[in-house]
Amino acid sequence: MSSKGVASRKRRHAQARRAGSGAAAAMSTDDLIETFRAQLRDDPDVASAVAAIRALLGFLKQDRGETIQGLRSSLLDAIDTLSRVDSSVAVSSGGELFLRFISLTSLEYSDYSKCKEIMIERGEIFLTKVSLSRNKIAKLCHPFIRDGARILTHAYSRVVLRVLEAAVESKKRFSVYVTESQPDQAGQKMAKALRKLNIPVTVILDAAVGYIMEKVDLVLVGAEGVVESGGIINKIGTNQIAVCAKAQNKPFYVVAESFKFVRLFPLNQQDVPDKFKYKADTLKTSPNLTEEHPWIDYTSPSLITLLFTDLGVLTPSAVSDELIKLYL
Repeated sequence: MSSKGVASRKRRHAQARRAGSGAAAAMSTDDLIETFRAQLRDDPDVASAVAAIRALLGFLKQDRGETIQGLRSSLLDAIDTLSRVDSSVAVSSGGELFLRFISLTSLEYSDYSKCKEIMIERGEIFLTKVSLSRNKIAKLCHPFIRDGARILTHAYSRVVLRVLEAAVESKKRFSVYVTESQPDQAGQKMAKALRKLNIPVTVILDAAVGYIMEKVDLVLVGAEGVVESGGIINKIGTNQIAVCAKAQNKPFYVVAESFKFVRLFPLNQQDVPDKFKYKADTLKTSPNLTEEHPWIDYTSPSLITLLFTDLGVLTPSAVSDELIKLYL
């Protein structure tokens, strides 16, 4: 048997163990990490936060604790584990919101087994809800793209891609400029996806944003996290695009799922925690982060025109109210 066949058989056996009956063993840390990575590997279109929530739901189903407090503690440890595997803001905020959503049950039932059963049901509901977020956002946002529009976007965003796909389905004709987005050239991946939709696309240098801004009608970007002030945390380079857009009076639109709303209130770049600025591997191996390039930056709410979320179309000032509703 080939090495690929052996690896595939091992994955199937691991998945079978994880999806086993109620008598199955509790999910180990290694199994949790492998489940998360398998989600990302097997479904390239899945958001990292959604993959994390799926893994947490599987962990919940296999937990062998006997108290609600013990279960919450185990889930918090699981969220921390996944956050150390993928340092994106969305994994952290998505995990926290998942735990918040299912934990409401603990106030309603005194019987542990019944409580856990309801928690699993609520977890399934939450997963379904977040899985539908992109389509809701696309429905809200694509009407803001007029026929003949020239759009600037940054790096690779699945939500932006879904919005532009919805605009194509609505028979809109438009063109896109996408930054190459160093250091991983994520813009090339975005351009390839846009070309598959037959959308005219031009990849530009990151340094050419100021030059190209006068040609575009609007800027449309995704976000790794939406903070309490209504600002966003996103791929490095987003802030400078927003500054250029503001200077030339171009609308700067953000599309982001509500599971990316995070309880942070940065006032500048230094206020963003290092655990979000750098890749998980960098945090583990680099003794001096000052020599590393950050992967994200912070864009203040004053530079953002509107945020399109599955909760509705929001001004930056409205984000704090929605975030309070999510977490309280």
